[in-house]
Amino acid sequence: MRTVLLLPLALAVAPAAEPAKAPARKTAVSVKGDAFLINGEPTYKGRSWNGKKVEGLLLNSRMVQATFDDLNPETVGKWAYPDTKKWDPDRNTREFVAAMPEWRKHGLLAVTLNLQGGSPQGYSKDQPWHNSALTADGALRPEYLKRLETVLDKADDLGMVVILGVFYFGQDERLKDEDAVKRGLDNALDWLAGKGYRNVLVEVNNECNVRYDHAVLKPERVHELIERARKHRGKFLAGTSYGGNTVPKENVVKASDFLLLHGNGVQDPKRIAEMVQQTRKVPGYRPMPILFNEDDHFDFDKPANNFLAAVGEYASWGYFDFRMAGEGFDDGYQSVPVNWGISSPRKRAFFKLLSEVTGEKP
Repeated sequence: MRTVLLLPLALAVAPAAEPAKAPARKTAVSVKGDAFLINGEPTYKGRSWNGKKVEGLLLNSRMVQATFDDLNPETVGKWAYPDTKKWDPDRNTREFVAAMPEWRKHGLLAVTLNLQGGSPQGYSKDQPWHNSALTADGALRPEYLKRLETVLDKADDLGMVVILGVFYFGQDERLKDEDAVKRGLDNALDWLAGKGYRNVLVEVNNECNVRYDHAVLKPERVHELIERARKHRGKFLAGTSYGGNTVPKENVVKASDFLLLHGNGVQDPKRIAEMVQQTRKVPGYRPMPILFNEDDHFDFDKPANNFLAAVGEYASWGYFDFRMAGEGFDDGYQSVPVNWGISSPRKRAFFKLLSEVTGEKP
């Protein structure tokens, strides 16, 4: 007769593995009224410039190509580096991360990224390239996440914030349907929460009133995705942006934690001030931060420019730098391939004014 040994249930059944704990993080962004805080303290604490309050602002730059790649073999050759004659997405991210400390020394506290990038030509009517961290079903591509993690980790170490866009027009149609869009947003937020990031502001999509294919990404319904992000277990602060010279609509104002404006095409700084004033009058507005995270107007050496007009109305401002006709590799933070250094007269002028406004001494 065979003897059967019965183990106690607690020994016979292997315990379920505990979920991995998120890494400890150094940087957390939050909002109090119309001001941004980092680790519970107002940004640029105590700072004012020419009688204008700077404390609580989040001065930033659009750097959406930090994780860029092109999955279309017919167009990837467009982005070749001048020295190697080929495109290298990992080199692009390495050089981005290497440049971040110098930006921070000049007072830059935030960069805007996007899981579907932005036009690598600055502005584009058509976008045949395939740059998306999201698959057609809304799954996340590991190679993109690896590059994104490198950037987010460095930002966390430097005390910087990332305004992370999820969708971009011209690439959103690569998701097959609305369910895939929602799944893509959920997956991105799950990944961020699992990694423990607290230095991220979520921009559901860039310029919701431009050429989106999916209805839920358009102005009438995009608030649904903002609310979805805000209800996520990661408790992310969320909003969306509109195209240049557009004031947010009531549904977005009511749903958002902060309001994103774009100054593209605005040539008169007085209009920038007016946009901020009008935004604060939209029904549903309550004290909350207003920030421009894209503006292609410069004139940094002049006493009146869009940057200073925004600061004058207590709104943050973001630099959008693309390569113009006749310019080369050193110019343009959005045009691929990118020289991420402070490598052109325009870049140097921006960072010079930024350091003056913030009081930083690089």
